[in-house]
Amino acid sequence: MGEGASPTRVLVVDDEANLVELVQGYLAREGYQVLTAGDGPTALAVTREAQPDLIVLDLMLPGFDGLEVCRRVRQFSDAYILMLTARAEEVDKVLGLSMGADDYLTKPFSPRELVARVKAMLRRPRASTPEPEPPRRLGDLVVDAARFEVRKRGQPVVLTARELALLATLAAHPGRVFTRAQLLEKVWGSEFFDDHVVDVHVGNLRRKLEDDPSHPRWVQTVRGVGYRIAEQPA
Repeated sequence: MGEGASPTRVLVVDDEANLVELVQGYLAREGYQVLTAGDGPTALAVTREAQPDLIVLDLMLPGFDGLEVCRRVRQFSDAYILMLTARAEEVDKVLGLSMGADDYLTKPFSPRELVARVKAMLRRPRASTPEPEPPRRLGDLVVDAARFEVRKRGQPVVLTARELALLATLAAHPGRVFTRAQLLEKVWGSEFFDDHVVDVHVGNLRRKLEDDPSHPRWVQTVRGVGYRIAEQPA
């Protein structure tokens, strides 16, 4: 953090006061400005007011749960979201990621691991402004990352910043197969994110881009390897 720069703001949302105090202490020692909330409505209000850079968000909250907080936050904020869940079921993790969370951590967890995840997320700027690239035309799909625009048959397709960054990465090299690890590094910039992040965002892209997401023309799976953009969409 440079001289005169504002400290990075982290919002910790959990209804377990002891856990909040523990996490707050670890993060404060790393130099972060830590805000706290104990329920869904308060978390949303603090996010609107303080615009935190990252939110540590528990899944089970009073008022409304972490999934709903995540969904509403994504309507006005691009803050990183690390979701905490006491449930180990796969569906909870996938639901959180599909609502816009960037990663998840299952309780109980080591505070040191949480700090490591937070540092990894904040190591690089949010992928909201991809490096300028010439527009890429793939059949009737046009990807213009510089203008933050995607058009399908001339009609705009609304993508999140992360979805666009993922699509732009694939579209810059039609036909090239990217492993999940390569996409994590290029788009998320960290080895701490889970492979599910890539899979969920690819699924979201397909729902928005493809006429039939179960038989994708553009974003194709290469079984056992990863994903690619088709050079000649069917």
